[in-house]
Amino acid sequence: MPLARRTRRTLDIWPGFVDALATLLMVTIFVLLVFVLAQFFLGNALSGSEQANSRLTQQLAALTDQLSLEKKANDDLHADLSRLSGELEAGTAERDRMSHDIAALQALKAELEAQVADLNGKLNDANGQIDKIGRDAAAERALLSQQIDALKQQLARVADALDVSEKQVKDRDVKILDLGAKLNIALADKVEELKKYRSEFFGRLREVLGNRPGIRVEGDRFVFQSELLFDTGSAELGLDGIEQVRKLATTLKTLQKEIPKNIDWVLRVDGYTDKRPITTGKYPSNWELSTARAITVVRTLIANGVPPDRLAAAGFGEYHPLDPANTEAAYAKNRRIELRLDQP
Repeated sequence: MPLARRTRRTLDIWPGFVDALATLLMVTIFVLLVFVLAQFFLGNALSGSEQANSRLTQQLAALTDQLSLEKKANDDLHADLSRLSGELEAGTAERDRMSHDIAALQALKAELEAQVADLNGKLNDANGQIDKIGRDAAAERALLSQQIDALKQQLARVADALDVSEKQVKDRDVKILDLGAKLNIALADKVEELKKYRSEFFGRLREVLGNRPGIRVEGDRFVFQSELLFDTGSAELGLDGIEQVRKLATTLKTLQKEIPKNIDWVLRVDGYTDKRPITTGKYPSNWELSTARAITVVRTLIANGVPPDRLAAAGFGEYHPLDPANTEAAYAKNRRIELRLDQP
């Protein structure tokens, strides 16, 4: 009986071994299935990425064509602007010349009217003495009448010439106004074109500097919080501030190559502080501190290859705050460096 019991326990191991093999087989099949599905989804993802790359390539080509058209349109606009300026100068010179001629004609008219009045006086005197003078007086009166008629005719011609000249001046004034309007439109187009490059400049700055706290766009200005660039009460750039300004200089030099040479522009660097007063030996007031910070940024840009004639620095002290509240958050917001792409 003990031998029979041991034999049954030995034979019971086989079903467990079969179950283990079946389980291992199912796990292997499941792993293969997961691998096949992963390959399928990875293939779809790669196909979608290739399609997206193709679309981006097409969009880039379209943007390149559009930029070429914009540059050609700008060249044409510059040519029209030069031509209109020349016509405006010529029209102004012609108007001045005709104004001088009109003044001369008016003076001549006044002189002739004085002569007519003098001759009329003489004629009246002659009429009063005609009975005494006789035929000689009558002949003199006739001569005076002829002279008066001749002077009246000359005066009429001068008046006609004056009317023609005044009409020509009015026509010139209308033409000058029209040229001035066209010139204003051309200048407005230049301003709009500068706005386009300003938007592109800010867009590139956002890409280079990233969405960091303390860097934001306020209207047509790019704003750095002072803490990103300077220590408290200091106008010396920290290491992080120097890196930020270097990135700014690289972006500005790249954009400078794309802005047409006929567009006059500067990057204005404005410094601001909060309303709390500062009094130190180096900075007697917030005016000096804000101006020194703006100048430091300008000098760093120049050191990194930005032309000095394309830069301007200004300090506004605690004035023109973004937030007038008396809180630490408002103070931090008002301590800033603003960049503005503007016309000189």
